[in-house]
Amino acid sequence: MKVVLQRSKAASVTVDGKVTGAIESGYVLLVGITHEDTQDDVVYLAKKVANLRLWEDVDGKMNHSILEQGGAILSVSQFTLYGDAKKGNRPSFTSAARSEVAEPLWEAFNNALRGHGLHVETGIFGAMMDVALTNDGPITILLESK
Repeated sequence: MKVVLQRSKAASVTVDGKVTGAIESGYVLLVGITHEDTQDDVVYLAKKVANLRLWEDVDGKMNHSILEQGGAILSVSQFTLYGDAKKGNRPSFTSAARSEVAEPLWEAFNNALRGHGLHVETGIFGAMMDVALTNDGPITILLESK
């Protein structure tokens, strides 16, 4: 499982002209799931996201988690994180889990984040989405469960 985490000042996802999720301060998570991912990967990455210290303390050091700082999550399924462009000019997505595997794990991941006390907004799994955000920092971290 891969998560691209971006700290944002505001973010939203729109599908067919309708906003399906929006947050003010928090994290935008682009979530990719592969064939080998399990509930263990979900639990590991949800805990990592909740406790990662990416917010400044009074001394300006990144020393606070989103749980301490406050903020919300905008979670967007992103199978293209498992795109392989090593050969040719057209990426292969064979490492991405099929939707019948990926969607329940993405939902479980969002529920695990909620279980840590986080407010989670989402896009729509498998939809063509427009994601807008103001990256704060900019701070962007790649997390992987393996």
